[in-house]
Amino acid sequence: MSGQKVLAKNKKAYFDYFVEDEIECGICLQGTEVKSMREGRFSFPDSFAEIVNGEVWVRNLLISEYLYGSYFNHEPARLKKLLLHKDEIKRLKRKVDEKGVTLVPLVFYLKGNKVKVTLGLCKGKKLYDKRAVIRERDVARETQREMRH
Repeated sequence: MSGQKVLAKNKKAYFDYFVEDEIECGICLQGTEVKSMREGRFSFPDSFAEIVNGEVWVRNLLISEYLYGSYFNHEPARLKKLLLHKDEIKRLKRKVDEKGVTLVPLVFYLKGNKVKVTLGLCKGKKLYDKRAVIRERDVARETQREMRH
């Protein structure tokens, strides 16, 4: 990832969902939104993307107002449009129409001077799947501890 600065990762998404596919998207932002994102002043704990009229929109992505902005500041909770090609949107639409599949933002990063988002095509995990992940993590931690001693 040369030339890319990761702004935030959605660790909870990797725990709550099986990530089947990932796709890189651009995101339409206003000037002060970009400045706030560069400072890391945004949150997306339960954000998701949806396809409406052939366009992909991100919901529940909260970007705090820019501290040094004037009355030109942005609205924190507005919908953000994702930039994708039409054929990519059609492919995502076919997959999302399946039961239990959703689009979840996984990683926000800077590529050059543009903000990009990696969108994941995700299926929800059941409780027993989450327990298995926790168990595997604990076993890996124990083996690392044993290897150190």
